[in-house]
Amino acid sequence: MELKDLSSNWKKLQQTLRKDRAPKSAKHHLAEDVQRDRAKRRKHNSKKEAFAKFQEKAPTKEHSMGLGTSKATSAAPSASLALWAEDNDIPARDLTAAYGSSLKSTSRPPAKDPKDCVNIGLSSDVEAGRYIAIDCEMVGVGPTPDIDSALARVSLVNYHGEQLYDSFVLPKEAVTDYRTFVSGITPQLLKSARPLEDVQRDVAGLMQGKVLVGHAIRNDLKALFLGHPERDIRDTSRYPRFRALAKGRTPALKRLAKELLGVEIQGGEHSSVEDARATMLLFRREKDGFEHEHTKKWGISRIKDGDMRNSGDGADQKRRKRKKVRK
Repeated sequence: MELKDLSSNWKKLQQTLRKDRAPKSAKHHLAEDVQRDRAKRRKHNSKKEAFAKFQEKAPTKEHSMGLGTSKATSAAPSASLALWAEDNDIPARDLTAAYGSSLKSTSRPPAKDPKDCVNIGLSSDVEAGRYIAIDCEMVGVGPTPDIDSALARVSLVNYHGEQLYDSFVLPKEAVTDYRTFVSGITPQLLKSARPLEDVQRDVAGLMQGKVLVGHAIRNDLKALFLGHPERDIRDTSRYPRFRALAKGRTPALKRLAKELLGVEIQGGEHSSVEDARATMLLFRREKDGFEHEHTKKWGISRIKDGDMRNSGDGADQKRRKRKKVRK
């Protein structure tokens, strides 16, 4: 065979191979597209299944939580209204129709509560009870205000969402970013702020012997330079069922309120009172689950009033065992 014939045959072979490869490549790409679509569907379905698990525990009647559907709308109730409605077994939207109040109002219906006032400090004639919720607002300080924060407002509410305490706090460092669009704090508001030491004293007194509920509560305690027994903390940002919605990451309070409660918060400037109420409402929705998780970690022991309380005091249990042996 001559060299020319060999070269010609080689070219024909190349063309044949190219024709064979083209449809195979198209098939390959089609298979990849199908696999990607299937992966997306699996991811979407797993997300729906995780959310459905939360809804299984939700009451079947609309009025039982005073919230109706869990899908947030433009008319979603505030945390204040939702808490009041739940305690009184009334649909939140019925309250609006009856009293003409705004669904997003942070005051407690049916009339404006005089104790529910900004910067009032300690509220008189409000019983704290065993469970209290806390939330704080921060401002940026120093040369790097996007990184360094200081406490500017702190609020606490009881189990029913009644305001126990609310105060602006005077930062020790110079404020270089008030973060007003988020925090709601302005230079004018801080003119009436209380010194940090006074706020620390008031808040520490309220927290004494109480179960403290909060969202990412360590940040609030750090800003207050206060501590609290870990066994007496219920943190909604660390609760396994809530974290499942964020695929193991820390869930945003706004998202939890919207998806699980149908409550609208943090639409603009934050209200630490309203955020504390939303946190308490989340805790109440999953209270049995919280206590179950806590009991697994700390065990349970009886307290004087006969109630059951989570406790990690293993030393007391050992002492009681020794006394029984001596007898």
